[in-house]
Formats: sequence, structure tokens, C-alpha cells
Amino acid sequence: MKRAVFLDRDGVLTRALIRDGQAHAPVTPAEMEIDADAPAALARLKAAGFLLVVVTNQPDVARGIIRREDVESMHATLRAALPLDACFVCYHDDGDGCDCRKPRPGMLLQAAQERAIDLAASFMVGDRWRDVDAGAAAGCRTVWIDRGYRERAPDHMPDARVESLRAAAEWVVGH
Repeated sequence: MKRAVFLDRDGVLTRALIRDGQAHAPVTPAEMEIDADAPAALARLKAAGFLLVVVTNQPDVARGIIRREDVESMHATLRAALPLDACFVCYHDDGDGCDCRKPRPGMLLQAAQERAIDLAASFMVGDRWRDVDAGAAAGCRTVWIDRGYRERAPDHMPDARVESLRAAAEWVVGH
């Protein structure tokens, strides 16, 4: 069984677009900007032997705000720039009742099954309550990158609360 670091996309690997204190995903590939910490942080995690797996909610596809092809283009850009092993995407909205939309653990469970990942030896890194709660529901240790958004806190206490992806990577490698 392998160890993995599950990573949210927007606000973790890429810079979230902040409007009125809330994080929003880019809606065009041109709006997506890789976070300055991402290359070094992911190289550190990869060197420590972790699989790197993106797990991201993209409900704007279901809402008709962004095209699925644009999301896939953004992920191709990320895979070309960063040492990612896989990307799992939930294209549903809250009302769809799927098992994959975070805070449900479906994407993490699917990745674990497909990639022989030991969830108890793995980590979920995210910047929103949904990420922390999904990681906890899957049985991972969780790292919350607290960006100070105006939204509710996670239901589950994260194992670590940090201010950057670089700090998250250092915490993970140390544990």
C-alpha cells in the first residue's frame, strides 16, 4: 500500500480568486495561476515518497458557468507543471447528492482503490472546511491551509492548521 497526499486544487495548488472574503475557482484557463509555493512543496512531498493526488470539486460545470473541457485543460496545465500522479474531479453541485463531492470522501476512496493507497497513512491538504471534513471521513490525517476566508470552520479538527502549502508540506513530511 502506498502513502498519498491528497490536494485540493483552488486555494492550494492554484491561487483562489477572492471576492467578498470568499474563495472562487477560476472559470477560464487564463484565470488559473499556480501558487508560488506549489512547485517546491510538491517536489518535497514527492521526494519523501508520496503519491500526489488532486481531489477537487468543480460544481461550476454543473451550474453551466465553466465547460468541462476548460477544467480538463487546467488540469493538463497542472500536470505539465507539477509532479502530480492523478486528478479526481467532482463535477456535481450540492443538490446532486453524489458520493464524490467533498465533504463526502468519495474521490479519496476511489483514488485509494484505484491506486492501492493506505488512507490511514495518507494526508488531505485543503483550504476549506469541505477538504478537512472529506479527509477526516476517509480516515486521513488532515492539514488545513487557513487562508482566512469568510466561511464556516470544518466539523472535524484538522491535525494541522498552517498558512501556506509550503508549511503544509513540511508538516506532512515531519509526520
